[in-house]
Formats: sequence, structure tokens, C-alpha cells
Amino acid sequence: MTTIQHVAKQAGVSVATVSRVLNGQNKVSSKTRIKVEEAIKKLNYEPSMLGRNLRTSESRILLILIPSISNPFYLEVIKGIENIAMSQNYNILLCETDSNPERENIYFDLVRKKMADGIISMDPAVNVETLKKLAEKHAIIQCSEYAEDSGIPYITINNEEASYRAVKHLIKIGHQKVALMNSDEKYLYARQRKLGYQRALEEHGIEVKQEYMIHTQQLGFEHGQQAMKKIINLKDRPTAVFAVSDLLAIGALKEINASGLKVPDDVAVVGFDKIDFSNMTNPTLTTIAQPMYRMGAIAAKMLIDRIKGEQVDSVILDHELVIRESTLG
Repeated sequence: MTTIQHVAKQAGVSVATVSRVLNGQNKVSSKTRIKVEEAIKKLNYEPSMLGRNLRTSESRILLILIPSISNPFYLEVIKGIENIAMSQNYNILLCETDSNPERENIYFDLVRKKMADGIISMDPAVNVETLKKLAEKHAIIQCSEYAEDSGIPYITINNEEASYRAVKHLIKIGHQKVALMNSDEKYLYARQRKLGYQRALEEHGIEVKQEYMIHTQQLGFEHGQQAMKKIINLKDRPTAVFAVSDLLAIGALKEINASGLKVPDDVAVVGFDKIDFSNMTNPTLTTIAQPMYRMGAIAAKMLIDRIKGEQVDSVILDHELVIRESTLG
């Protein structure tokens, strides 16, 4: 097996000079650099990334914390992260936390022990105090979900404004009885989207009814179905539903159809995220589009900048209301 010593002998230089060329240092003349590069090519030498990383105290690995791999929302964000990471010679390690603190700590240890260079956290249930402590010495970025006043840079959208626009659309097309299908309010996004829902109703003089606000423990099709069952069985049944996730909204569509009601004639539905499935439902789903790929790409750039020691500011991206058949009569 060809070693760095073989390359040095072939090029007629020291091992230290070969190492400088491999690490991209500028202390080598162009003539010497060419000799070393030719020797590497001739001997088909492949440098040990592990050895290089030990010397530079870098792993070139970025950790991506997500609560569940099954939510399609994360897939587009991850694509954006991965493309930017690879273009900058980083690899990503996908870490499904299942919102479990013990699993989280295993991943945090990888950063503490320099086996990873930084973290992009997309887990709404992450231990914020531990994350803040880690961020004092390590590069951390929050993506989509973030902790207010944590001092950790984040990239997200304006959740309250997006929900406000979604509910305002339902009111504008004639709905006065609008239900909210929300997840657990311990998550910031759930609280923000509820505020947008309430603001839209109050602005139009519509009473905010507690019985119209249904909560689910998780985001999933079946949870949307269960929540929709409760909404359908309400004495004064709502004529529209705003769900804080497309997964919940798609579950709601299935339950409405199963109950013999029609969308949007009997119940109009709006989701949130614009996952690919939202355009494959019958009827197609009106939803809030998050720029998921762009969010991931910017998060990766922010993290790499933080790893380099640069100052990074938080970013709020635009969203869009995509109107489809589930609210069009």
C-alpha cells in the first residue's frame, strides 16, 4: 500500500511538504506542489482522511437531529443540507432522536468528543438547556423549530403569519366555523400557529371556541383521522379545518371521505408544509408552502460558517399559501 513516505521519496521532498500540499497550505512553491501532485497521481496515493482529521481536529461530519424520519417534511430539508455539505467536503449523519433525551445525549457526545463538527437541530423536543450549553463551545444551528432567546442562530418561517394567512383564506371564502387541528403546545411552532389562527378569527369578529381546537400528541395520518373524528362529532360542526401539518390534514381528508361528507362542499381543509403528498390527495390539498430545500441549504451554510468561527445571524424565510381543490368549490 502506498504511503505518504513513498510519495515524498518519489517527489524528492520531505513528508512534511507532502502533508502541506495535501492540507492545501500556501507555504509550498508552485513548482514543488506540481512535483508532489504528480507523485500522488503516479503512485495512485489516497491520503487517510482519518489521519488528516486527527491532525486538523476536524471530523468533516455534520449531525442532523430530527424527531422522526417518517415525516416527509424533513426529507426536502435534508436534501438541501446534504447538497451544501457535500459541496463543502462535509458528510452528514442523520440522527433520529424520537424525542428521547437519552438518544439526544449520545449524539451530543459525538460533538463533545470531536467525532462531529456541529449540529443542525430540527427536533422541537430537544433539551434546550443542554443545547445552549453545547453551543458555548460548539457550532449549533436550529432549523425550522427553534428556542426563543436561546442565543443559538436559527432559520425558520414566520409561523404565526403563515397560519393567519391560511385561516384568513378560509374566512374570506365564507367560513365562520373554523376548527384548528394542532399538535402539542409544548412545541413553539404549535403555539405560534395557534396564535395566527386566533388572530385571524378575532380580526373578523369570530368567536374563538375551545371545542374547535383539537390537539394531537404526534404528527401522523392516523392522528389526523382521530382528530377529524372528534371534529365531525361536534354538536355545532365546523365547516372548515386548519391543520398545522399536511400529515394531519391528509388524515383529516381520509376521515371526511370515510364519513360520507364531501371536501370542500361540507368541510374545507387547509394543511401546512406542502409536502409532495399534498398534491396527490383527492381533492388536492390547499396548504402553506415552506421553502424546505432552501431552508436546509441555508442551515448548512450557516453551520459551516459557525464551524469556521464566523458570526451568523438568524434568518426568517418567506412562505406561500398554495390554494388547491380542498378549499375550492
